[in-house]
Amino acid sequence: MDSYKLEKEKFVTNLTGSSMLEIAVLTMTIPLLAVFRHSTISNSIAGGSLKKTDDAVAESRNLKTYLTTLCLDYLVIILPVSAFGTVLADRTYIGSFVIVLFTLISVAAKRCKYGGSSLSFEGDSRSLRAYISSYRFIVMIITCACILAVDFRIFPRRFAKTETYGTSLMDLGVGSFVVVNSFVSRQARNIISTGWKTAVLSTIPLIILGFIRIVTTTGINYQLHVSEYGVHWNFFFTLAGISILTSVVNIPAQYSGILGSLVLIGYQLCLLRGLNNYLLSDERGTDIISQNKEGLFSLFGYWGMYLIGVHLANYLFFGRSSSAFKSSRWVRIRVWILCLLFWLLTVLLDRYVERVSRRMCNLPYVVMVFANNLQIFSILMLGDLVPGRKISILEEAFNRNLLPTFLLANLFTGLINMSINTLSASSFTATCILIVYTLVLSITAGIADFYGIKLKLG
Repeated sequence: MDSYKLEKEKFVTNLTGSSMLEIAVLTMTIPLLAVFRHSTISNSIAGGSLKKTDDAVAESRNLKTYLTTLCLDYLVIILPVSAFGTVLADRTYIGSFVIVLFTLISVAAKRCKYGGSSLSFEGDSRSLRAYISSYRFIVMIITCACILAVDFRIFPRRFAKTETYGTSLMDLGVGSFVVVNSFVSRQARNIISTGWKTAVLSTIPLIILGFIRIVTTTGINYQLHVSEYGVHWNFFFTLAGISILTSVVNIPAQYSGILGSLVLIGYQLCLLRGLNNYLLSDERGTDIISQNKEGLFSLFGYWGMYLIGVHLANYLFFGRSSSAFKSSRWVRIRVWILCLLFWLLTVLLDRYVERVSRRMCNLPYVVMVFANNLQIFSILMLGDLVPGRKISILEEAFNRNLLPTFLLANLFTGLINMSINTLSASSFTATCILIVYTLVLSITAGIADFYGIKLKLG
């Protein structure tokens, strides 16, 4: 077991990532699949969850029809996502071109059917709410697919997390989660905080999950890539730390972007003055800070990212009102402009300031995460061109139980890793396992949604 653990850790060590262009193409492909699916959904297909108080809905729907539609959503959206990250990884550019072509044809056909008119929620605030739901789903499904796929040789090493500097698909994971949380946060919606003590108490579930992860990974001798967060730190502690910092330093959303920028610039200056050498060094002391230096110091980067995300969401989606979204017609052009600006800034910072580094969560990394996430959102907003557009039931299912679905994905990943030697699995075996894993995850989320089960953690 120890030799296998070391082999697994070596498998994800010293990786340099891919190019920004390839990552940009991948993050363009996935929302296009969602837009394609939205354009092909029939108005006769029932969506939404089964609520006990809604007898009309309950009578008009059945589980068999729901699961059939759910599986179709899976085939159109999730299966290609898994394929482009594994068996079709070397066909990224060709595959993206094909998806763009099919999406354009589908949208054109739908518009011709309706005589060029738009029967969707074009310019309506309800449309923007649907885009946010699709965006959260895309971030989640990419993350869930990658956390298991990375353990198989079928997953290209250039897509796995980088060791020091560089860009990769998996590098976007934690940053995208932070951006998603900031976009739908209470702060972004101008909802008055109930007090920092209450807010800190609400992070207890995340802290508990963090300690559970430490205990379980240590207990089963699970592989640990120490340079990712440190010896004890993990993803859940990062989320909890961001929540605590935001609660203690509580400022209006209109000014959070200024504070976030100051935090990021100050942190970046510290990195350039020698902190980066300390964080990237393999030497560790016995104290808790040295043992978890990556997780603790990168928290400043993620906090700055969260604050800027709150400001952007408030400006783009909510403004001074917490009860309604702005018109998507107003938002669309601004999202596209911001996306281009963030990509330009990413290239400049990466070339003239410091290379992108997820490990340190430096300023170039933060800007790159925003560029990719705004790109996803901007492509989803092309759905306004689709008459009669509808969000898929699979997206709704994931959105209603986002964190529980992620925890279930982590549980499945651990069980699969303990059950088989993933490094010796053939390409066919690995592909089958990934298909079954993502399908079971989708069906579980769908059944929970169908019966109105909604779990809230934190």
